[in-house]
Amino acid sequence: MSQDRRASLHDVLRSNISRWPGKNAAWATDEGDLAVSAGAVTEVFEWASVTKLLLALTCWVAVEEGTVSFEGPAGPQGSTLGHLLAHASGLPFEGNSPIAPPGKRRIYSNTGIETAADHLSARAGMPFADYLRAGVLEPLGMTGTVLSGSPAHSARGPLEDLARLAAQLLRPSLISARTWQLATSAAWPELAGVLPGFGRQDPCEWGLGPEVRGHKSPHWTGARNSPFTFGHFGQSGAFLWVDPVAGVALAGLCSEPFGDWAKKAWPALSDEVLSLLARP
Repeated sequence: MSQDRRASLHDVLRSNISRWPGKNAAWATDEGDLAVSAGAVTEVFEWASVTKLLLALTCWVAVEEGTVSFEGPAGPQGSTLGHLLAHASGLPFEGNSPIAPPGKRRIYSNTGIETAADHLSARAGMPFADYLRAGVLEPLGMTGTVLSGSPAHSARGPLEDLARLAAQLLRPSLISARTWQLATSAAWPELAGVLPGFGRQDPCEWGLGPEVRGHKSPHWTGARNSPFTFGHFGQSGAFLWVDPVAGVALAGLCSEPFGDWAKKAWPALSDEVLSLLARP
């Protein structure tokens, strides 16, 4: 591992986050085993909707274990667990009454994610938080992460834990390559919808939990990110993306809520990191 390359990446992270508001931290890695962080690495931050990636990975583990299936009925009539994870069940952002048939619109839905967690809990015969802890947090050593409420938006933890999640999403060990490929590819890829903070996108691609970048514009990742990039960001100022083509993952946490600063800062950091780490 080149010390010069490590130093360059640290400088990129440190110089970028020094311009972000509030307390902050960022971490990047590649498949060549180069991982670097900067900022308040051990401080606890709110993850907001990045929590959905924890929910997603927990569901993927449950699929591997045979507890649930992506095709199994869950949520509104005609909906499956896959529909819920991909925001395609027809449920609204909040509320239990569907506003569209399953598979017809991409409607970003906290209720859908919570319904997926309830479905897993019912099939497993245990609280979702317990399944999360046993299936994901403990195996990955995410000892500082706590789910204090909704599985759609209520996790909090330090950057070092978010980095462990990002590394797992880049190089999965808890799930098979087949499940990873299916879950991180666009599901019902033709659906249009609204990407929170960035407006209507047609199509608005989403995997079985993570957002898939596709060709959305504007977007919170960089111009160098491949269309196969997947991840999530949160209104707390947290984000995590994985670019499987580049073989790179990037994550950040901030005490300042998402806003115009993030729309400029995150793509800029993403492009600088990819310029250093992306495969030739």
